[in-house]
Amino acid sequence: MKPSVLAVPAALLLVAAGTATATSSPADQGPDHRYRVSILDALSGPRAFGAAINSRGLVAGASTTDNGKLHATIWRHGEPVDLGTLGGPDASSAVLWPGTNDAGAVVGVTQTDDVDPNDEPWSCGAFLPARIGYACVGFVWRHGEMRALPTLGGTHGFATDVNNRGQIVGWAENQVEDPDCNPESGQVLQFRAVRWDHYGRRTTELPPLAGDGVSSATAINDDGRVVGISGICDQAVGRLSARNPVVWDHGKPRLLPDLGGLAWDTPMAINERGDAVGFANRSAADGQSFRPLPVLWTADGKLHKLALPDGYAFGQALGINKRREVVGVALSPDFTKCTAMLWRDGKMVVLQDEVRPTSLDLCNANHINNRGQITGEATDRDSGKVVGFVLRP
Repeated sequence: MKPSVLAVPAALLLVAAGTATATSSPADQGPDHRYRVSILDALSGPRAFGAAINSRGLVAGASTTDNGKLHATIWRHGEPVDLGTLGGPDASSAVLWPGTNDAGAVVGVTQTDDVDPNDEPWSCGAFLPARIGYACVGFVWRHGEMRALPTLGGTHGFATDVNNRGQIVGWAENQVEDPDCNPESGQVLQFRAVRWDHYGRRTTELPPLAGDGVSSATAINDDGRVVGISGICDQAVGRLSARNPVVWDHGKPRLLPDLGGLAWDTPMAINERGDAVGFANRSAADGQSFRPLPVLWTADGKLHKLALPDGYAFGQALGINKRREVVGVALSPDFTKCTAMLWRDGKMVVLQDEVRPTSLDLCNANHINNRGQITGEATDRDSGKVVGFVLRP
């Protein structure tokens, strides 16, 4: 999820972006700059990021508040709107995947005040300020109201994406104490991929591949095709729970090809053509270590590696639009530097080189809409703050 979620199933790299920076020399930029860059203001704290942008330009993501918590946020015409949480003042929430549709519905995760009897860190532990002992669930936000999405009988849930038919996907715990869960990770209960229809009114479990115990769904398109991961319980932030990338057609899982790695193979987004993007561990030699390469799965089931710039060994593809324009992040060998990427027509583009000289170091590009607008996360060298951004062609 993002080295941030399930596989770092986002992992999306929202966590790494908070500390990594990459710079581009203005001298290397041509006279023509393809994008205008806008900063997404935080609610009141030092950090904000954009995770999703719909066809109307509505951006969803998260921002810190003055008490240090992270709150799911949308930006309307550049102005931040706090979506709140389903817990008290110590709770956090966020939109972490491309979790918005063209009608303006938003999905993500929120901490609650409900007690977790198993004290699991759950998937939220990779993205939100620690709050062990309380449940974290998926939410849908519509018409100004945040509502919890049901689990499969267990404590926790997580929502990632919503399509224009009102179908939401993610994963949730059931009541099975899975012996394959890794006790060192703190995970106790089994979890399965979920599709919530009609904005959460009906819940359907999406099973793992035969021989696997857990599954997680990361994205859905308007045809109802779902991508995600299948594996063993291990932990709820990827690794061996992401040993197999999968696509669900009509609710049945089908294995996608990988690069031979043993863990951390995660589709992150899917377009209306059925093309999916994400990341795959580079080889079996890496074992359970996180060593991702950005990849594209075309609708015909073929796997394509995406190129990385010099000096960057790893990366993740995080978003794709109907024109097969792909965005994501490139990472240095030691994971201390990152730069936002675009892959278009088989060519690699460092987005820093596509904007006018700016104080922003564009770290990761999380989503691209069908108009070619991109949102993500950057570091402002002048203020030292981590900020969200929007690039407009």
